[in-house]
Amino acid sequence: MIIKELSVDDAKQLVQLMEDVEASSPYMLMEAGERTLTVEGAEAIINRDNITVIGAEDEERLIGYTLVIKETVRKKKHCASIVVGVHKDYRGMGVGGQLLQAVLAWANHQAIMRIELTVVSENEAALALYKKIGFEVEGVKRRSLLMDGEYYDEYYMGKLF
Repeated sequence: MIIKELSVDDAKQLVQLMEDVEASSPYMLMEAGERTLTVEGAEAIINRDNITVIGAEDEERLIGYTLVIKETVRKKKHCASIVVGVHKDYRGMGVGGQLLQAVLAWANHQAIMRIELTVVSENEAALALYKKIGFEVEGVKRRSLLMDGEYYDEYYMGKLF
């Protein structure tokens, strides 16, 4: 497996992976078909100054990604938030952990002192991984998501350096 920062050359694969992840995971914020993902849109995300996209490849195929969004206001420039997605065929195989380790290394070089995320309270695999990496639950967004007619909580999680 190769972990690397994505470039615009990876935009088409990123779109396909994001569509696959949104179609197969009930825990992603966006559902399949809820938004239109385009190669041009992915290129724009990859080119944004405050976003870094780290990907995991297995034999030239993109199998996981992490969007790292740096805050732009002065008082929060030491913070970044992340979104993680892994293709369904590769979940539980360490891809998410390797992506998160790459994010931690990236943060160290960027003078980032805090990384934060939200996760659905029912997503036990992701919660266990985030805790293993050193993230802590800092708060609860009660009934913040409505999925299949039921409300779910989200946890605010953060990791300090």
